Amino acid sequence: MTPAIDPTPALGVQQARNLHLEAQGLLRKPAARPKRASLLAAIERMQLLQIDTIHVVARSPYLVLFSRLGAYPTDWLGDALERGEIFEAWSHEACFVPTAAFALHRAHSDCGGRAGHWADKHAARAQDAQRAGMNAVLERIRVQGPSKASDFEGTRPATSGWWGWKDEKRWLEALFARGELMVARRERFQRVYDLSERVMQRMGVERSAQAVDERAVARRLVLDSVKALGICQARWIADYYRTRPRHKNADLDELVASGELIRVDVRGWDDRAYVHRDHAGLLRRAIAGKLRATHTTLLSPFDPVVWDRARASAMFGFDYTIECYVPEPKRRYGYFVLPVLHRGALVGRLDAKAHRDEGRFEVKGIHLETGVRPDVRMTEALAVAVQACADWHETPKVTVRRSDPRPFAGELRRALQALRA
Repeated sequence: MTPAIDPTPALGVQQARNLHLEAQGLLRKPAARPKRASLLAAIERMQLLQIDTIHVVARSPYLVLFSRLGAYPTDWLGDALERGEIFEAWSHEACFVPTAAFALHRAHSDCGGRAGHWADKHAARAQDAQRAGMNAVLERIRVQGPSKASDFEGTRPATSGWWGWKDEKRWLEALFARGELMVARRERFQRVYDLSERVMQRMGVERSAQAVDERAVARRLVLDSVKALGICQARWIADYYRTRPRHKNADLDELVASGELIRVDVRGWDDRAYVHRDHAGLLRRAIAGKLRATHTTLLSPFDPVVWDRARASAMFGFDYTIECYVPEPKRRYGYFVLPVLHRGALVGRLDAKAHRDEGRFEVKGIHLETGVRPDVRMTEALAVAVQACADWHETPKVTVRRSDPRPFAGELRRALQALRA
């Protein structure tokens, strides 16, 4: 008989970390040979896979999946999109989302849940001032079929930067944000847009004609956020789907009373935390010390584990800023720095660049967190993780430039050489 959970169970910080990493699929080393089904399962587990186009190493969505699956073929992600197993939506930010969650995301959009986001603001401005141009783009796609922004010559030349898009690109994005167009597939990571009804038909979904129950949508987003995170404080919930306002403990009393959420204490945290009832078994195992972290890997800067700075700080003692948006003179660690996960802790950050034409993976710098003292076991695990990432990038020659502390670069080089011996 399964023992009952205490009314307010308590667990340590590391037990909470392990529960979080298990929910996110990062607690243990992945299977040696990933399967296509594993990719969809990983996205369903996270619920959101954030999209970003920076590619000094693999683009973020591919890297997030690598951290969980190991060396998988990257074309699997595009295949899943084209087959309608996942779709693109504005959520946390631009994300790939499991098709099973389509109705939720449509309802969230229909009830104005994204109204404050820049994409929705841009779409509203375009709707008011440039609807004729949007209609022309929409009609061309209706007649000629799925199209990329580059298929349109442009009524005026584009300029540099995000806001230098040509008009047709702006209109395509506005139509996408409004739900009139969806992304049918990607070609060289460029969005290929099609009429929403045609994409939805391939996905096997329909747009509901029923009125949206805003309260039910908000409740579902809270529950799904807590489930994806494994364990979290009330104030961290809103960031996952970028909902408003930030939640307080009192807002969750009803969900605790209904048994849908379990309120817990984490020793060392300054506030109560919550676990979804579907993770009650994991909570028991965490409290009993039966969730063991064994995985070492590199994370994307846009991984759900680190995309909320406050949560990463409280959960892991890891203060993380994505410095690609910081002016170069003000960067402390580098342009696209990868957090280093080792056995349930974020132990450092690695500034990397994949030189694909040279077959070389450059570690510009690796910075260990204050208080981290790498032993032989940890150094070897990090070497395996770096080499595995480099091999997956098809840049198997690894060079290590510098480290903090300084001697660690040499130790890591020797461990990498031993792998190749």
